[in-house]
Order: sequence, then structure tokens, then C-alpha cells
Amino acid sequence: MEISDLRIFQAVAELGSVSKAAKELNYVQSNVTARIQQMELKLGTELFYRHRRGMSLNPEGKKLLGYTQKILAMMEEMKLAFQDEEDPSGPLLVGSVETVSCLPDILSAYHKKYPRVDLSLMTGVTEHLIRDVLQYELDGAFVSGPVQHPELVQEPLIEEELVLIARAEDGPASLEECSTKPLLVFRSGCGYRSRLVHWLGSQGIAPTKIMEFGTLETILAVVASGLGVSLVPRPTVSRLEREGKIRCFSIPEEYSTVSTVFIHRRDSHMTGTMKKFLETIRALHAG
Repeated sequence: MEISDLRIFQAVAELGSVSKAAKELNYVQSNVTARIQQMELKLGTELFYRHRRGMSLNPEGKKLLGYTQKILAMMEEMKLAFQDEEDPSGPLLVGSVETVSCLPDILSAYHKKYPRVDLSLMTGVTEHLIRDVLQYELDGAFVSGPVQHPELVQEPLIEEELVLIARAEDGPASLEECSTKPLLVFRSGCGYRSRLVHWLGSQGIAPTKIMEFGTLETILAVVASGLGVSLVPRPTVSRLEREGKIRCFSIPEEYSTVSTVFIHRRDSHMTGTMKKFLETIRALHAG
């Protein structure tokens, strides 16, 4: 079985279609079909469910996908291992929760110093970002910490205060009033959402309603409109507070202190791109 076979298999698995995979890889469709069939013959098992809408992985296919991701990640590491570490180049894909206030400074400093690196950013919630790093889909990620996992290394970044926010004008005037409002949060897996629910639970309060949103910008706008309340790091809302659009409420310290860390896999080769990215993070943390 060749590396190209694994790339074809991964493309079909991710796109759910032979025709889409062929187009993505610039192969003829019959070639993709034949390579998948040859893989199934060599392994002695089918890898996909075939249906009208395309193809989806069966349990054996999911097992192979795990190995495939590891093998292709190691192949990429092998190539990157021979880069010039002082002037790295190539892709670096990192993830981040949306509320890292110093993230623009990190990305800007890194890109300015190492312009040959193809730096990409994906946003998400902590639980999903950790999963993506573990599955080799991200090189690393900024998440709510601490993160205790035997396969991950965490680099400390910042500690911030989480505050409950609500509309300033005609909005709640106390924590008690806030607790009766709908909670405006990111989807399940968000560390801030978990803290908010746990804090309310410790007070014997069950949320009246939980409303999920996809971006921090939307949450802040909806809070300012008076629909509900949310829990966010204070630096992310300092401007809105100064402008009188929102009001901040302090919550108990055991729930309010949050750390942001950068995680990456313990077993991954330390490429030049990652080494310099970690140096950038440490410089900002030390400063």
C-alpha cells in the first residue's frame, strides 16, 4: 500500500464522494474507485458504506482513518524536519478559542518575523480544539486551561478574570437579577460555558434558558441588546464597558480566574515552524 493510496482514502473519507475526491486530487474518477477497491482487497474488508448520497466510513474504515492520519502526519513531519529552523517555512495550522485577547499580537509578531510560514487559524471551543490536536488535525491550539492529558504539552500564556456581562442601560443591576436571564453561550464544549453553569449550580440556580451562538461578536451584540447575559474574559469587553453598552459583574474567584494555554502533541517532532511559534508565545508570556 502506497502513501498515495492513503491520501486517496483520506480524501474520499473526508469528502464522502469518489467524484469529489477525484476532483480534489486531480485524478480521474475511475482511478480513485480502483485504488479504493484495491485497498479493500488487500485489507480483506470493505471500508465504506455505499449509498445514493455517496460513501461514508464503516467501523473498519474509521479504524483505518486513524492510522492514516497518523502516517500522513508523520510524513509531513519528516519533510519539515529538514527545514532551516532559523528561517522556517511551510504550513502551521493552529486553533484558538475566540476570547484570547493577546492572540492578534502573537500572530502579527510571528508572521512579521517568519513570513515564509503559511500560518492558518481555526476557531472553536476548548473541547473540540483538544480533540483536533489529538487527532493531528491541528498543530496546536490556544484553549482554556489547565489541560491535563498524557499526550499533550501545555504552554502557559495568560491568566484573566471572567466576568458576567449584561446590558448596561435598563439591564440587570445585580448578580441575582442576572441569574434570571437567558445564558448566551458558545456551543457545548466551551470552558466558559461550563464554568458559568457550574457557578450557577453551586448557587442552586438552574438556567431559565440557554442560547447558543457561533461567534463572540454575536454574543456581545446580543448581550448589549438586552436579551441575556454571558461569561467572558474582562479584557474582551473593556471597550464596550467604557462605552456604557454593557455592565460587568464579578463572580467568586474560584470560578472567575481562567488561564489560557497553548497545547501541542507530546510525540510530535518539534519542527522549525512550531519551535519559533513557541518562542513567540514564551516571549509574550515573559513580557
